[in-house]
This record gives sequence, structure tokens and C-alpha cells, in this order.
Amino acid sequence: MIKRSYINYEDRRVYFTLPDQWDVEVIEGKAPPEPCQDQDKEIRRALDNPIRSRKLEELSKYASEVAILFDDSQRNTPCETILPHLIERLNEGGVPDKRIRLVCAVGTHPVASDEDLRKRVGEAIYGRFKGAIFSHDPFGEHVFIGKTRRGTPVEINKIVHEADLVIGVGTCAPHPSSGYGGGYKILMPGVTSYRTTEKHHIVFLRNKRSMVGMLRGNPFFEDIRDIGEMANLMFKVDVIMDEKKRLIKVFAGHPYFEHVAASSYAEMLQEVKINGLSEVTIISAHPLEIGVQATKALLLARHVTKRGGIIIWVAPHKKPGGIRPLLEEMEKPLTADQWHRILLEKGIPEHLKNLGVSYVMQVVHFKEIAERFTVIHVTDGLEEEEVRKMGFVYASTMEEALDMAKRRIPQGKVRIFPSGGTILPKITHP
Repeated sequence: MIKRSYINYEDRRVYFTLPDQWDVEVIEGKAPPEPCQDQDKEIRRALDNPIRSRKLEELSKYASEVAILFDDSQRNTPCETILPHLIERLNEGGVPDKRIRLVCAVGTHPVASDEDLRKRVGEAIYGRFKGAIFSHDPFGEHVFIGKTRRGTPVEINKIVHEADLVIGVGTCAPHPSSGYGGGYKILMPGVTSYRTTEKHHIVFLRNKRSMVGMLRGNPFFEDIRDIGEMANLMFKVDVIMDEKKRLIKVFAGHPYFEHVAASSYAEMLQEVKINGLSEVTIISAHPLEIGVQATKALLLARHVTKRGGIIIWVAPHKKPGGIRPLLEEMEKPLTADQWHRILLEKGIPEHLKNLGVSYVMQVVHFKEIAERFTVIHVTDGLEEEEVRKMGFVYASTMEEALDMAKRRIPQGKVRIFPSGGTILPKITHP
């Protein structure tokens, strides 16, 4: 019997045939709910019923200066639609436009250009707040506000520090280290210094509890929460989006409690139960295929594959700029543990500090994965030599990857994740 399956790749499905001897299971995830038909109505509903918080109109009565943080284009947050609602409520509470600053919380991603900002907030808001819209710069001016309970030095953007009401806008989705994106992550790493982000990320990089789907007891997440509270993020809006970048639901209120609610909702939508580990895992980065986002599927695959097994990782890498400078580091004859110790002792090398901290972390992750699994990388955005430097095996097509995999593992349990960028597998045992 011929077994046919597919993965999602950019805007299309790629079909392929599987060996008959493989025991194949396709993990497509749950069918998402219908996207909301009226985004403005859904945003108003969330803002009218904030979770464990007073309404923005009330909070703003005590505010002199307001900073609204919003994420960059690596996320699908509909900032252009949400921002006018927030500003309207601030105005109603007595805060005029001239006392509002908009800050693109890029973290250690590249600083957003004026054109990037215009596209992100929309023409109307850009024109209305021209001169008051800024991109965070991780190497810019920051204010030291102390250390967390775990010892992370906290430096935050000066504009954000000067505001007495800080609001955030972002997306909640599974995150490989923080459990879920959203919540206080808009502040850390969104508007903290490179030093703060570097210290935090490197320390908790390989902690066993720093993993996807876990908030409670996750030091990566809990340190971020401490930083957000220290910096006085008071109100957060988080959205849940579907694979087609359509809005499903909005959560708003206290940054911790609304995030817990949003994460629980995301878990309900994306969690799938998996009985045991597989010998071969085929996973697509879709729909998170740009930049470091594409690695989330690979990091997820390591949790569902037997040690010594095969991961077929499918990602287009049409914008691989951030990965290429790391290839020389990945090729160096150092183990994951050795490279991690270098980062802990000396920090990120100076020649890599133009890259986001999350990008540089991939060197440790990739080395660790290459030590534990055989990774066959299907991509048309990287050359074979570049994939080899990662410690992986290159394949230009699914057929080529499957042929290599079946020679190594002619029989066994095989799982396919057609869209692995946002799915949340939970391992169960018989």
C-alpha cells in the first residue's frame, strides 16, 4: 500500500510518498476555531473586560507619561488595528496624544526603520504620532533598575523607564524556552539592553525546565516575569492568531494573569497528545518560517524523537541573513557544552553582537541537536555546504530526504508535523 502525506511549505502543500514499512502517524493538530469576524468588536470586548486589572481608562487617570510597546514584523500581531483602541481609551482617561510614546519592542532583532514602523502601526497612527514613534535599540540608552532574584542585571529602554504607565501589545504562542510568548516578553527582551538579554538567555539556555508549554517552574519565564514587574509593565494585550494570520481571540489585562489565560487558551488549541517517541520525525517550520522563528519547529522536534533517531526539518530560509554568520561558529570543533561554557564565561563574541541573542543561542541548540540526532534539512534557501556547517545533512527535496532516512531506519515509528511552528505536543505513556 502506498502511503502519501504532505507538509506545508510557504503558501503551498508539498506531497510525498512514504515507505510502506514505516508506521506513520500524521499530527495535524486540532482544527482551529473560526477567526473572529469583527476584529474591532473583539478588541473592545477584551478591553471592556480586562483580566485582573482596572480598565485602561481608569489606569490612565493616574498617568503622566505613557509608553505603548508593540512587537516587530517577525510576529503576526495586528498592531495597526489594536493601537487606535488603546490610544482612544488613554485619551478618554485624560492622556492626550502628546504624552504618549509608541515603542517598537524589537528586543535584539535589527532596529526597525521608519518604513518598518510605518507599516507596523499603519499610515494613520504613523502620521498622527510622527516624532513620537521609536524603535528600541538594544545598544541604545538604558537605565539600570536593579537585579532579579536570580541575579540578572536589568537595564531598560530610557523612554520606557520614564513612562509611569507602560502598556504592551503582542501575540501569545508556544515558545521553545519561555513556555509561551506574550505577557512580559514584550518588555524582556522587547525593550531591555543587549547585556540584560544576553545574561538572561545564556544562563537559562539549557535548563531542563526552560521548555515549550511550561510556565510554572520555568526559570526562563519566571525571570522574565520578575523583570517585567520591576519595570512596571501594567497592562498587556495578547492575541491568538491562526496559521493564516487571522485573529482568533484577544486577551487583555494584568500582564501575568492575562498571559496565563491566553496561554491556557493557546494550549487548548494547539496541544496534541503523543504516545511515546518516534524514530523519525518529519516537521515543517510552517507557519513560522522567517528568521530565527523557523528554528522553533526543530527545537520542538527534539522533544518527540528518540535519541539517535532522525529529524527531517523542512524550512525555506528565504531570509537566512541571521543564520549565515553563525555557520563558522557551528563548524568549530566544540561541543554544545563547551560552547555554552564559553558564552557563560566570556559572553557573546564581539563579532556576533550585531545579531539577536536568540540567533546566537542557536549555536548551542544546533550543536546539542546534532550530537543527539541525525538532522536532514530540506531547504531551498541554503546551500549544501551551509547546512553541513550546521552539523546537519542537506536535502534539496523531500524525496531525497526520505530516501536517506529509510536507508538508516527501514522500519519504525514515524511522525509527521505538516505545520510544526505552532503545534504543542505532549508526550503520554501507555
